[in-house]
Amino acid sequence: MSWQGRLLRVDLTAGTCTEEALNMEWAQAYLGSRGLATKYIVEEMDPKADPLSPENVLIFATGPLTGTTAPTAGRYTVVTKGALTNAIACSNSGGYFGGELKLAGWDMVLCTGRSPRPVYLYIKDDHAELIDAEGFIWGKSVWDTEPAIKARHQDGAIKIASIGRAGENLNRYACVMNDLDRAAGRSGVGAVMGSKNLKAIAVRGTRGVAVDDDDAFAGAVEHAAAALAASQTRADLARTGTLSMIDVTQAFGSLPTRNNQDVQFEGTGNLGPDAMAKVRRSDGSANLVANRACFACTIGCQRASKMEPNHFAIKERDRYKKVSGGLEYESAYSLGPMVGVDDIEAATFANFVCNEDGMDPISFGATVAAAMELYEEGAITDAETGGVAYNFGSAEALCRAAEDAGTGTGFGQDLGLGAKRLCEKYGRPELAMVAKGQEFPGYDGRSMQGMGLAYATSNRGACHLRADPYEDDFSGGKLEGKAKIVKDSQDSNAAIDSVGICAFPMMIWGLDEVANLVNAGCAGEWTVDRLNETGERIWNMERQFNLDAGMTAADDTLPQRILKEAVKSGSGKGKVCELDTMLPQYYELRGWTAEGRPTAATMERLGLG
Repeated sequence: MSWQGRLLRVDLTAGTCTEEALNMEWAQAYLGSRGLATKYIVEEMDPKADPLSPENVLIFATGPLTGTTAPTAGRYTVVTKGALTNAIACSNSGGYFGGELKLAGWDMVLCTGRSPRPVYLYIKDDHAELIDAEGFIWGKSVWDTEPAIKARHQDGAIKIASIGRAGENLNRYACVMNDLDRAAGRSGVGAVMGSKNLKAIAVRGTRGVAVDDDDAFAGAVEHAAAALAASQTRADLARTGTLSMIDVTQAFGSLPTRNNQDVQFEGTGNLGPDAMAKVRRSDGSANLVANRACFACTIGCQRASKMEPNHFAIKERDRYKKVSGGLEYESAYSLGPMVGVDDIEAATFANFVCNEDGMDPISFGATVAAAMELYEEGAITDAETGGVAYNFGSAEALCRAAEDAGTGTGFGQDLGLGAKRLCEKYGRPELAMVAKGQEFPGYDGRSMQGMGLAYATSNRGACHLRADPYEDDFSGGKLEGKAKIVKDSQDSNAAIDSVGICAFPMMIWGLDEVANLVNAGCAGEWTVDRLNETGERIWNMERQFNLDAGMTAADDTLPQRILKEAVKSGSGKGKVCELDTMLPQYYELRGWTAEGRPTAATMERLGLG
């Protein structure tokens, strides 16, 4: 029936691993992955708990379609209270770890407490044990951790999710990395893992996944795969990945540049897909080596890159003369225009270090951008940076910042705070381009009004994946329609995240395609309406968790730069984000009070009363 029906409970304090039956009543109400894991979080912990305390709960969760033959069904989610935001955090990743966990027979791994010493969790089908990591992989990067575990267990097919040195050092935007360069990237889930002294989860699975109706599921998979195969959008994603978006936002005038002081960047020609593919190296190669795909994926949007061997960042450093995960749109934006750098090799190096030590490149780049503005205004000086000139456009500063933040060295300790805490420390909180403490992705909320509302209302802080106002924003849709687009897509995206598939097929499919897959794969009758209602239930549950954690409507806001300083160029020239107009409309559509609280009627209707 797609769900394996099993949960692995890991008590890190006691050092025990125990099998439990999955709560199938909850699974019917919340599907899996993001939704079901959040339900467990809500039931098992105090929302006011410190994210870095043993009281926080950390869950690795698959969806009901994860591990099946459904296109892109390899996703898993890390759900916890975020170290960066103090809000509910659910960070999604692809690669092969999620599929392997499901194939081992587990829907989720639920971790509580804190180990008295560094450990890693080893799972082989029904067998699970905690193994000492001290003196073995603790203190090592992701790039060293994965091969070490595979060598110890003499199994190259093991799939691993781990933290790097950033997670161990409690960098507030540390990731959980899997498959060396895939990431559950946002909200500091890696810092939570580090706080628990849990270095890695290594999984080997051979059990398989059964579906509810084999014939119906095979038909639904065939139909969904055919739609992808025939799509030009799929072909474009395979050819350029998401990096082509940098040309779109540049032309439209919504590309955050130099800490959102501007919305267009003069150096995009050196950072886009053409620059990545251009052969211009001393050794006759290009930055782009190949594209890659995740578990069960027929798209292949991931970039695999290799750096120029004579570039200053790696000239004498063979460790980085390898192929690793290349720039995608969000990392290119944050390590390029946001910091004013147009050196694709420097941006690639910084991205490699984010992979190696487990850091969210969006938050890292935006934090460096804040540091650069603080430096240029004199709030930060060479005394703090160790003599590094943090000027916008400095590729050298970007590369140095990546290494320092990854290892927690020198000024890297301050950078590891994230933009909000960094700017507060140096007396300029208004320079942090964040919502709910999480740094902006690559879309300016003034030029793209719907995205501004999406950032402000996102339960996990500023996010480009929680809502889909893109088409309407880029077409100049009317302001009064933005709230409904944001609300409706937040609900449907919550369901998609909970199913266990990637978001990218939704650029091609309708929600009916997903409903057909879920209906054939899972017990019960699943329709488009039921998926939307499930997503709405998940969204309101997350909202209530944040409210119980101490957040209020005052947290549904954006920096004054976005609300008060007009865009200087592009399609949004002269505009600020009209959040004050959109937010009351959004609350009303949600069935919330003027103070942003779900009404009793809304909670009752969704079974959350």
